[in-house]
Amino acid sequence: MAQQQQGERSMQARTGRDKQRYGPNGERLVAGVVPLNSDRSQVLLIQSSGRKGWVLPKGGWETDEKTQAEAACREAWEEAGIECKVEKDLGTIDEKRSESQIRKYGILAPRASYRFYEVKVRVERDNWPEKHKRDRKWMTYRTAKDLLQDRPELLEALERSSIRR
Repeated sequence: MAQQQQGERSMQARTGRDKQRYGPNGERLVAGVVPLNSDRSQVLLIQSSGRKGWVLPKGGWETDEKTQAEAACREAWEEAGIECKVEKDLGTIDEKRSESQIRKYGILAPRASYRFYEVKVRVERDNWPEKHKRDRKWMTYRTAKDLLQDRPELLEALERSSIRR
């Protein structure tokens, strides 16, 4: 997969869902990363923009992206300010939240099908598109596991990764 150089990276996060891809049953196709440090002892989590708590970088796979891995790396840049290299495909994880948990602004959002990739963080930038609304923090497996308890699909991605336990 071609890696973009910093000069080519946009400082604007994509918004809206006009380019969003959907699966055969209407599910939103979401790509995400489990960003590990070089010795796999820590994972980088970001603060959720929609509610309190910590999450893995993830977002919609869009129609102008050839692969979900490409979308996952774009989301890692936009949400966490990292440039990364895909090390391992962690597979597909179906939505595990209830309808009440995925209601956004009183509206039922489409269910999601997640595709996660274990990535090695190559560079952490000081400025990134969503810096103004997200913090990022390196965490141990145990801390991340505790913080992801209410997001079972994200916890499953962490469990599938090769992070040191």
